[in-house]
Amino acid sequence: MKKVFCLLILSVFAISCNAQKKTLKITASQPEFSQKLADSLGADQRGMKNYMLVILKTGPKDAVITDKKEREELFKGHFSNMTEMEKMGILKMAGPFATKNDLGYRGIFLLDVKTDEEAKTILGNDPTIKSGVFTVEILPWYGSAAIPMHLKFHKQISKQTP
Repeated sequence: MKKVFCLLILSVFAISCNAQKKTLKITASQPEFSQKLADSLGADQRGMKNYMLVILKTGPKDAVITDKKEREELFKGHFSNMTEMEKMGILKMAGPFATKNDLGYRGIFLLDVKTDEEAKTILGNDPTIKSGVFTVEILPWYGSAAIPMHLKFHKQISKQTP
């Protein structure tokens, strides 16, 4: 009986070790590096690149512009400008903050431009910024060069465009 019990324990242990070994192989495997993909995304050795992070903040004219039609037109232009920046390959990520906050932060843009001056020039086309509904803070940001790849998938999961 002891022999059967020991054999059973050893069998369970062997099966467990084998399963663990397979799990480790799966989780430890690295995807193959692609120089072509890295180059196409402008990645450095770490797979990263520089962007400009734009924080949209509540501007001085946000509460002043109360006419509903005027606000609709301003925001229509805001979304149109975002679409244009994306078509130009500049806008890599955007979105509003989910809730109000004490900082007056309303949303972010991640722009693929070299300088804050270039970002300011591009943002000058946004009617919500021009009108003072939003102001912006622009910060250099270093992040994954693969970030733009999410746009392709976002379009596949979004039933509606802004």
